[in-house]
Amino acid sequence: MEEEEEAIGYLDKVLEDEDVFLLEECELGTPSSPGSGSPFLLAVKVEAGKGLEMRKLVLSGFLASEEIYINQLEALLLPMKPLKATATTSQPVLTIQQIETIFYKIQDIYEIHKEFYDNLCPKVQQWDSQVTMGHLFQKLASQLGVYKAFVDNYKVALETAEKCSQSNNQFQKISEELKVKGPKDSKDSHTSVTMEALLYKPIDRVTRSTLVLHDLLKHTPVDHPDYPLLQDALRISQNFLSSINEDIDPRRTAVTTPKGETRQLVKDGFLVEVSEGSRKLRHVFLFTDVLLCAKLKKTSAGKHQQYDCKWYIPLADLVFPSPEESEASPHVHPFPDHELEDMKMKISALKSEIQKEKANKGQSRAIERLKKKMFENEFLLLLNSPTIPFRIHNRNGKSYVFLLSSDYERSEWREAIQKLQKKDLQAFVLSSVELQVLTGSCFKLRTVHNIPVTSNKDDDESPGLYGFLHVIVHSAKGFKQSANLYCTLEVDSFGYFVSKAKTRVFRDTTEPKWDEEFEIELEGSQSLRILCYEKCYDKTKVNKDNNEIVDKIMGKGQIQLDPQTVETKNWHTDVIEMNGIKVEFSMKFTSRDMSLKRTPSKKQTGVFGVKISVVTKRERSKVPYIVRQCVEEVEKRGIEEVGIYRISGVATDIQALKAVFDANNKDILLMLSDMDINAIAGTLKLYFRELPEPLLTDRLYPAFMEGIALSDPAAKENCMMHLLRSLPDPNLITFLFLLEHLKRVAEKEPINKMSLHNLATVFGPTLLRPSEVETKAHLTSAADIWSHDVMAQVQVLLYYLQHPPISFAELKRNTLYFSTDV
Repeated sequence: MEEEEEAIGYLDKVLEDEDVFLLEECELGTPSSPGSGSPFLLAVKVEAGKGLEMRKLVLSGFLASEEIYINQLEALLLPMKPLKATATTSQPVLTIQQIETIFYKIQDIYEIHKEFYDNLCPKVQQWDSQVTMGHLFQKLASQLGVYKAFVDNYKVALETAEKCSQSNNQFQKISEELKVKGPKDSKDSHTSVTMEALLYKPIDRVTRSTLVLHDLLKHTPVDHPDYPLLQDALRISQNFLSSINEDIDPRRTAVTTPKGETRQLVKDGFLVEVSEGSRKLRHVFLFTDVLLCAKLKKTSAGKHQQYDCKWYIPLADLVFPSPEESEASPHVHPFPDHELEDMKMKISALKSEIQKEKANKGQSRAIERLKKKMFENEFLLLLNSPTIPFRIHNRNGKSYVFLLSSDYERSEWREAIQKLQKKDLQAFVLSSVELQVLTGSCFKLRTVHNIPVTSNKDDDESPGLYGFLHVIVHSAKGFKQSANLYCTLEVDSFGYFVSKAKTRVFRDTTEPKWDEEFEIELEGSQSLRILCYEKCYDKTKVNKDNNEIVDKIMGKGQIQLDPQTVETKNWHTDVIEMNGIKVEFSMKFTSRDMSLKRTPSKKQTGVFGVKISVVTKRERSKVPYIVRQCVEEVEKRGIEEVGIYRISGVATDIQALKAVFDANNKDILLMLSDMDINAIAGTLKLYFRELPEPLLTDRLYPAFMEGIALSDPAAKENCMMHLLRSLPDPNLITFLFLLEHLKRVAEKEPINKMSLHNLATVFGPTLLRPSEVETKAHLTSAADIWSHDVMAQVQVLLYYLQHPPISFAELKRNTLYFSTDV
């Protein structure tokens, strides 16, 4: 595969947005017959009432963003007239040609949108469910030729503006601070924006309009007169986007793997290398005396594939940096969580679509297209998710860094290299012919042939488990000398491993007895790993690099999660053997559909399983006491705890706290102050999970799912705030209270490693779940429930977590229609 192909430049953002369309196309069905066969034909049945209400939300949001867009175009046009006036004087700021290049087609675009806005505005303000506006969108789409001309000139316009800024101070001042009018209802009268930012707005706008057309079609009944007109507008917009992107090479292509010749190949696999600040997927080969980092070369069709050597280090020259040396290395920034979440959502949606196509005996071409798209997204996830650095040095000076998703892999590679280094190794330099022969052998010797993504798996392979795995880590034996010992548990998720739980440290022992139970959420998982560590308390050895673990791995092992063995109601006890150490553990599994069943408490005196309105009324409080106390305790002493809310608390501790809160025992505060903080965090999560209905209610669940799927930010804002206003007061006040707490936790992310996205992943599916009725009506299996709904549940909570502070009073005061920036 070519380097992760160079950024495409000025249209890169549009291309990234087009991923949305390719994903959305999955919802559109595939060609089958004329008329219904257009790939843009939405195969969605809309409930008339609900669909038309959503239509109004989408349109009012879009109208607000259209007003802002027109104001931005106006701001761009404002300096054009005075600049033209000076162009004919003896001291022109710019020449006529420069002005026409920079402001090319802006006036035409402004007029098109002003006319569109003036016609659409009264239709939305005097709303009637039968109102038609499809012809306005159709006309807007038919004028996209103007945008084509703008896009073709965009790069030249930017370069010209840049050159003029450098050579003319007056123009530089103008272009750095253009004043954009705020919306009519806005407190802000003006905002300052650069010319460069404003020149990008038309490129962004086509993407935006196309997303809105998607949203409108989804919520327009098929028999509504607007339906065919909107469909036509969407078709034109899609074709336009394809036409401006079709000349650009696809940015991502496939990669493969290798093994050695006179030398023996010991280990090979795909690793993510950080090279010149960007992530590259490499195939790494460990031979008996050399480590070789390669990538697969692009070859013309039919030719034998070859590896291209990026670098090699003779094992005699390879050293691992000490923690102190690692600290001096450049810090590797993790990829933004919300972008990883977007990739997961796309993968889940594509998986669902592939299943639908197969079930409906869809065309193989359509399935292949979806699989290709899924591979691209999975590849990006694989490339961008690892965060644990694995650093190696060449004695001769060069350093390299790989990123791995798990400490398990890092120790596997390190141990394999160290074992080979115990032999008598000689330093050497390979001649170009020797290097060519060695690299050539990689292709036929490799043991790992495919990138570890699900789209490379056979159809009959297990989809993995979705639900909750309960694990008790009992004890361990086989240590030669006393040490401070603990275990961590990892499960695979989307092709890579994630650490999910950690036992307490058992001090100074050769036979630790933890007997701690954890509940681990599985998302298509097939393996469980247990790693046993010796805790390092020596402060001088602590490495400040974000994800470096300096504790020593004493042993590690992995077992397959066999559905037949695990899916029983009884505990299954097992032993993992690792380097002479034996760890005893038990596990049982609850499928996701079982975990959705909420059982209301039979007695109404406690707090668990009792309606939130009943509890707050009884307590005469706005937020349940249990929520306030747990939050206060976490903020007092758990806010800097690594993995707070993600790392499971001990199940017996959580049950003890549950009993004390249910009995309203006077010793609650004393018990809370003594209890392990992860158990308190677990108790809070359990409280929300055991509510008779989720905090964001069964009734509003479908609307939250629809709202978060809206593509247009302004429509989404309108809808998501409207939904909050629709919650019962106790639910809303408690939700806002929890929201502010989680934001405070995320502020400590550099220390606790819990970002907003991590917290949304933990709490989203707890606060927002489909009712059993909803589940039975729409989904066929536990896997569907995870892939289809959980990603969206996470997105809903993440949306509110990333939103500026929301006050109860302000929310209740606001009207349905309000503006949002584009």
